[in-house]
Amino acid sequence: MRETVLEIRCLTSHYGRIQALHGIDLDVKQGQLVALVGANGAGKTTLLRTISGVQPASSGAVRFRGEDITRLVPEKRVRAGICQVPEGRQVFSPMSIEDNLRLGAYVRRDREIEQDLERMYGIFPILKEKRALPAGTLSGGQQQMLAMARALMGRPKLLLLDEPSMGLAPLLVEEIFRVIRRLKAEGITIFLVEQNAHAALAIADIGYVIETGHTILSGPGPELLHDEQVKKAYLGM
Repeated sequence: MRETVLEIRCLTSHYGRIQALHGIDLDVKQGQLVALVGANGAGKTTLLRTISGVQPASSGAVRFRGEDITRLVPEKRVRAGICQVPEGRQVFSPMSIEDNLRLGAYVRRDREIEQDLERMYGIFPILKEKRALPAGTLSGGQQQMLAMARALMGRPKLLLLDEPSMGLAPLLVEEIFRVIRRLKAEGITIFLVEQNAHAALAIADIGYVIETGHTILSGPGPELLHDEQVKKAYLGM
């Protein structure tokens, strides 16, 4: 039986007086790709920020590999193995591409950083080609690749992906999802937050649908693709 990597129970979160999450329950098991889909403003990014510790939980619990991390500071969550690819990439524009990647490994003290750097260049060849250039010179799609590679340099036990296809041309979306499928095949545990419900659910082991801070549906990703409610609300069918 697979170990539960992330366990969320009755999680709530507020922005001032406004409640953004209403009692979320969710599980991610070892090696799974779990997708969270929903419209803009549904609470997807808030949930990710609460998992990574940037947004405080008001009540409920976040457990990571059996330990309660609900009140743990973000840095300690990163050291525990939670790495996030934020919405909007947020690369360090003036720094070189290679320095951005090395920054992703800042919590590591092992001797395999160079090996992992080469592995990233193998997955994202364009980054190797441009490694000495400032990250700000990359296109949006290339910056998304850099943000993903930077998170992978932390050797995540849980990879959080926040809207990786946002603002990208269809061909680049295809490329990003090809990489996500590859990471899944390598056994990396992934929690994917994505507005492109079709692309996300098609590759997800488990999918959750969120509306106004509530999870309203869950099940195997491909099955949710055929759910009438999902088809009508998110797939334009």
